Amino acid sequence: MGRKTLKLATLALGFGAVLTGCGAQNRATKAEQSYPPLGDFVSVEGRRVHYVQSGQGPHLILLHGAGGNLRDFTFSLMDQLTDRYTVTAFDRPGLGYTDQVPGISTAPTATTGDSPQDQARMLRIASEMLGIEHPIVAGHSYGGIVTYAWAVEGLDTPSTVNARGIVSMAGVTMPWPGKLDPYYTINGSAFGGAITVPMISALVPRGVVNNRIEATFAPQTAPVGYADYIGAGLTLRPDSFRANVRQVNTLRPHVVTLSQRYPELTLPIEIVHGTADTTVPLHIHAEEVIKIVPSANLTRLDGVGHMPQQTNPDAIIAAIDRAAARAGLH
Repeated sequence: MGRKTLKLATLALGFGAVLTGCGAQNRATKAEQSYPPLGDFVSVEGRRVHYVQSGQGPHLILLHGAGGNLRDFTFSLMDQLTDRYTVTAFDRPGLGYTDQVPGISTAPTATTGDSPQDQARMLRIASEMLGIEHPIVAGHSYGGIVTYAWAVEGLDTPSTVNARGIVSMAGVTMPWPGKLDPYYTINGSAFGGAITVPMISALVPRGVVNNRIEATFAPQTAPVGYADYIGAGLTLRPDSFRANVRQVNTLRPHVVTLSQRYPELTLPIEIVHGTADTTVPLHIHAEEVIKIVPSANLTRLDGVGHMPQQTNPDAIIAAIDRAAARAGLH
């Protein structure tokens, strides 16, 4: 009786896993149909990189945050910059329509994430292929640490794609105390990759996704139409979901390594950070990095949360213009 029960339970679990996997794949297909690529692709070591490029003037690169894609910039901000910059927005590796960096396993039980250093190297190669030279590199949230990795790479590597200045928009920059949210630690584990990720991908209601978007904007609210435009379903695709949580779950050691080289940076750095940001707290990141990087200038946005590129675009544009002016590009 015990063996029979165990066998039935095993069969039920297996059947449930198949159904969940099919449901996740079905939702992934629908997401790609609803939110197709907006731009073009280049190939880096056999991995495709998705980008949108528009405008004229000095080069500006935009890097989105965790769980996002380049639509975060094409929603509104990019069009406000193309009159004076050649703007290139990338999907970061593993997200949107950009593949993960070469050598990173996409297996359901893998746990290694694409490091910010490897992401920066992959996007630097893509930038070279696109003819980008002497860019200002601006990143939001997780994209912020990729901008610092881009700048640190330039300390050792002479290149025309070395950043002339960087802009951090509510960016991750410094090691943080304590543990990550269980959302990342569980889903970023081997168990999570195999079990919870496909379950969430298949079953999470749209209302839960919208609530998470609103929580990210708090205490502000998301602009009208943002939730429908951003294509959150792209991040819920199992492969993208796994890539995202693994990147965050394995990030801290890379931040420790990068931050040790910040004092060597002399390029213009502009930081825009809200005082009410609870996702990437101001006092842990922006206010600490300015203590060790003399070229960093911090603009505090009183009462603003984690999405200043949407809620306070004028402050972001002003920071980009300051970085370009300090770099002699304007």
